[in-house]
Amino acid sequence: MKNILDIDGHKAVISFHPEISLIRGEFLGLNGGADFYAQSVDGLLLEGRKSLQVFLEMCAEKGIAPFREFSGRFNVRLAAEVHEAAVLAAAAENKSLNEWIAGAIEAATRAA
Repeated sequence: MKNILDIDGHKAVISFHPEISLIRGEFLGLNGGADFYAQSVDGLLLEGRKSLQVFLEMCAEKGIAPFREFSGRFNVRLAAEVHEAAVLAAAAENKSLNEWIAGAIEAATRAA
């Protein structure tokens, strides 16, 4: 995936901040923020491990679950014409709208 770094099995989104000349990482799927900065990928890996460790320790001290739980449900707002087009596309494949959208999302995440 583009701009995603795996640090010990945890995913972080990576971006470059030219105003401070640093690479920033932010872990995904946490119940709070755990971001980190470095000048190189090796430094980012090191700082990411430190940031995650501090975050997990703080969660343990406070009795907070560190990771978000995903229900598998979410709402999407679309323009009416896009909604209609999606219903028609799903019907053309003999699928429910939910099945069609789930398949499109799965295909997009595999391709990323």
